[in-house]
Amino acid sequence: MSASEPVLPHDRRALRAARLSVSVIFFVNGAGIATWVTHIPTVHAALELSEGVLGLVLLSLGCGALVAMPATGLLIPQVGSQVITRVSAVLACLALPLLLWPRSVGLQAAALFAFGLINGSLDISMNAQAVACQRLYGRSIMSSFHGLFSLGGLAGATLGAALLSLGIAPRIHVLAAAALFLVPALWALPHLLPRSVDAVRTGPFVARPSGALLGLGLLAFLVMMSEGSMYDWSALYLRQVLETGPGLAATGFAAFSLLMALGRVLGDGLVERFGAVRVMRVGAGFTAVGLGLALLVREPLAAIAGFGCVGLGLANAIPVLYTAAGRTPGVHPGTALAAVTTTGYVGLLGGPPLIGFVAEATSLTVGLALVVASCVLVSLAAGIVRPRTAPS
Repeated sequence: MSASEPVLPHDRRALRAARLSVSVIFFVNGAGIATWVTHIPTVHAALELSEGVLGLVLLSLGCGALVAMPATGLLIPQVGSQVITRVSAVLACLALPLLLWPRSVGLQAAALFAFGLINGSLDISMNAQAVACQRLYGRSIMSSFHGLFSLGGLAGATLGAALLSLGIAPRIHVLAAAALFLVPALWALPHLLPRSVDAVRTGPFVARPSGALLGLGLLAFLVMMSEGSMYDWSALYLRQVLETGPGLAATGFAAFSLLMALGRVLGDGLVERFGAVRVMRVGAGFTAVGLGLALLVREPLAAIAGFGCVGLGLANAIPVLYTAAGRTPGVHPGTALAAVTTTGYVGLLGGPPLIGFVAEATSLTVGLALVVASCVLVSLAAGIVRPRTAPS
């Protein structure tokens, strides 16, 4: 079935249920990650870590994801994205409370590595489900899934900020959050698309490093490094550099998630009206200007607004890149998606510790300026997402 083929009438109810289920998984995944993000300052203080050591500890999560992603790309043709999504979604909820139990740097790194393995696998499998849903719908709906991920991030960050402000113990918070997230995840799992949707198009299962894929991967690297900096450093910037309280510190990530969700809700319409290239170029440029000005002002409200600019400006970058990867000529869509996502996660892997090292040598303000530079590069290179045709 091609991207433009209509779905048969007797399939519509199942397809709507599948879309809702995939949306729920995206939401739960975003909420779970945001719950961890709100407690990064807690771990930083409890283990008495420097910015550089914290960056290395956070690197463990990215390493786990980086190991899992290509392996998941190879497993999907064998067992299907449905099975992998089911297993990894449940494990992600169950593993969340374990992130606040370690009392040593080594155990914390090990817990984050395991969490990264689970989330890396979930990232690939749920996006494979999303790509299949979009193909069966015959129109662009990818941004809506990623919008639900951002709304989940907003919900998780808002809940975390509220409970921290009330003085709720961090371990109690993560236990309650994990139980809360597990309920909708369990509801969604039976309605995911079957294994047959993962084998619609044949093609090589190991992506060759073509120029198109390398370019898309580089942009994904820069975008995910920028997004990852909000996950790992926004709360710490507000808490330590601008000396805010823990509740206000968590609102920086909430602003990022809220405006990213808003941008993604509008994203499919924006891409259809203005084109993917313009959406990428203008969005990344807006991010660079907004965050750059916020770092110069050095006020809490300006910083929160700047983090919101990152969310809004980069909202549709990853959906656009994933869509472009899925139509790369001569490569199986799932294989291309895994290749670009894995390359992007190298940015998520290397970005936070790089910012940590720069922060330790200079300041966290200078470290976050790397995000501004990255977004300038994304804006300049946005033309690579323009649709390509296979050579005759």
